[in-house]
Amino acid sequence: MPLSTPAPRELSHHRSIHCRGFERKDGLWDIEGHLVDTKTFPVPFVHRGGMIAAGDPIHEMWLRLTLDLDFLIHDVEAATDWHPHKTCNEVPPRFQQLRGLVIGRGWKKKLNELFGGTLGYTHLVDLPGAVAATAYQTLSPIRKQRDLAAGNYRPPVIDTCHALAADGEVVRMLWPEHYTGPKHYTGPKHDAGG
Repeated sequence: MPLSTPAPRELSHHRSIHCRGFERKDGLWDIEGHLVDTKTFPVPFVHRGGMIAAGDPIHEMWLRLTLDLDFLIHDVEAATDWHPHKTCNEVPPRFQQLRGLVIGRGWKKKLNELFGGTLGYTHLVDLPGAVAATAYQTLSPIRKQRDLAAGNYRPPVIDTCHALAADGEVVRMLWPEHYTGPKHYTGPKHDAGG
């Protein structure tokens, strides 16, 4: 169901995040994110000639992570085409710290440790989460084939949200071999408060 019809309004800000996943010829995967922020009115910025015109990018940033099927990051490239302040260009090289990390549990916490506060650039730091989600969407079918062939496939979505709890009805119906609830389903055994 779409959102309800809003009250009369005018667009003020537009943020676009576009992510894509590519299979490379060398067996690795490139996952790219692109972020653009625009306003519908001119915005004063000292380091951009005094004014950013309506519709011109305030931020335009790119992030490419090169991964293997285990979500190990082999290479990183970050770039900012448009930013409001000269010092914003100091941050993209810091993203090399992602090399050698694995996207998985603790990813958001690690991003905060590496790029939180004055260590990062808020808008560029928004991209790794979207890129990581795109990586999962891109690699999941290939990982499933690999893991099925090896006899150790467990759907990675199990226990990622309330509906997909290992002790819940959805897992019992779709993946009974991974169901952890009672033999006769009576509802989730975990706290359903979140």
